[in-house]
Amino acid sequence: MKYVYTTTGTCSKQIEISVNDETHVVDDVFFVGGCPGNTVGVATLVKGRPVDEVISLLEGIPCGMKRTSCPDQLAQALKEIRSNF
Repeated sequence: MKYVYTTTGTCSKQIEISVNDETHVVDDVFFVGGCPGNTVGVATLVKGRPVDEVISLLEGIPCGMKRTSCPDQLAQALKEIRSNF
């Protein structure tokens, strides 16, 4: 299933996420906006990982003085997606 999450507090404005509904594994992630090197890197690293694992790895990561970051926003999006399983 493909999901679109609107971010808050980050340079990226949106995250497009595909998650396998049966295995709950992240199939694909695309950040709209943000630092390309970082967002592509994060997206590449989370592909093929279970949703719960990605959340535990990325949740709470700040960006500079901000309380959130693109990785943290991905974790928040996945938590929202997980609540629909």
